Amino acid sequence: MNVATLILPGLFNSGPEHWQTLWERTDASCRRVEQQDWEAPACADWVTTLDRAVASLETKAVLVGHSSACALVSHWARVATPGQHSKILGALLVAPSDPDGPRYPIGPTGFSPMPLERLPFASIVVTSDDDEYVAEQQARRYASAWGSGIVVVAGAGHINSASGLGAWPQGYALLEQLRSMAASD
Repeated sequence: MNVATLILPGLFNSGPEHWQTLWERTDASCRRVEQQDWEAPACADWVTTLDRAVASLETKAVLVGHSSACALVSHWARVATPGQHSKILGALLVAPSDPDGPRYPIGPTGFSPMPLERLPFASIVVTSDDDEYVAEQQARRYASAWGSGIVVVAGAGHINSASGLGAWPQGYALLEQLRSMAASD
């Protein structure tokens, strides 16, 4: 089955050394969803942009969200139609920042409160035990509410460029796991 991969960066986009960007360079199925405002976005605008990207899909897709894009996925899933949901085979939700946490940046609006409804597709949450933007306990709470599997990476910070993961093969293996689960359905 041909499966698209929608790359969903968090605030400030993903730079040239971020694993999301590196995946785009090496995997033709990966396509970044470009938001209009990466610095101080309104969640509703990001949801609209994601909804348009999903509507334009010619194949089914896996979502790969980082940081605030994990909140984006949960907000989108809450308002998307069943037809839109059916286009998504799964979601890899990496380093879900806590929009109510003390380190969440000032500027973005509408990401709080984080929706805690079960996602209508398979999902895996990946967090680090030392992420400054979400406590491990909170990430576990999100995963439980969303019906997601959870992977905790030791000492990986916010699982971004600063974490020094390069193309992050362990994360790519999780993407492949979601793709293979989808292919077996």
